[in-house]
Amino acid sequence: MIRRCTESDFGTIYEIINDAAQIYHGVIPDDRWHDPYMSRDELAHEIQDGVLFWGYERDGQLSGVMGIQDKGDVTLIRHAYVRTKLRKRGIGTSLLRHIGNTTGKPLLIGTWADASWAISFYQNNGFKLVTEEEKNTLLEKYWSISKRQVETSVVLVNSKWKRMNVN
Repeated sequence: MIRRCTESDFGTIYEIINDAAQIYHGVIPDDRWHDPYMSRDELAHEIQDGVLFWGYERDGQLSGVMGIQDKGDVTLIRHAYVRTKLRKRGIGTSLLRHIGNTTGKPLLIGTWADASWAISFYQNNGFKLVTEEEKNTLLEKYWSISKRQVETSVVLVNSKWKRMNVN
């Protein structure tokens, strides 16, 4: 079951993010890695900044989370994670499809350039990488991240983005 997360899910969201983010250790640049990957204060700040989390509940427990952030003309996918022991079971795909059905706006996703598994996941779900120039423009316009993170990230967009830019 997919449901909107509530304040009472904060600790579980924090746990899922930091469990699942272990996959980045040794892959992303060392200067971008933190332990924990996301602190409680950072998570609280993200929520205060408008990130709304959706969760995939399995056997009464959250198994994965995916945040969205409305940025006016687009919706950002933020902090998409599935518990390590439950990966490869369709949880991320289910969350992504659900979120895609909740908005008519283009979906944009930023992720680490070296996270090949994440890029492949999104590409397998119909998202396309944008050019380096467009990535830099999009990250500057819609995200609040450091210059270093911009340098080490990519952006993927769904088909609604192309339609929006063609008109």
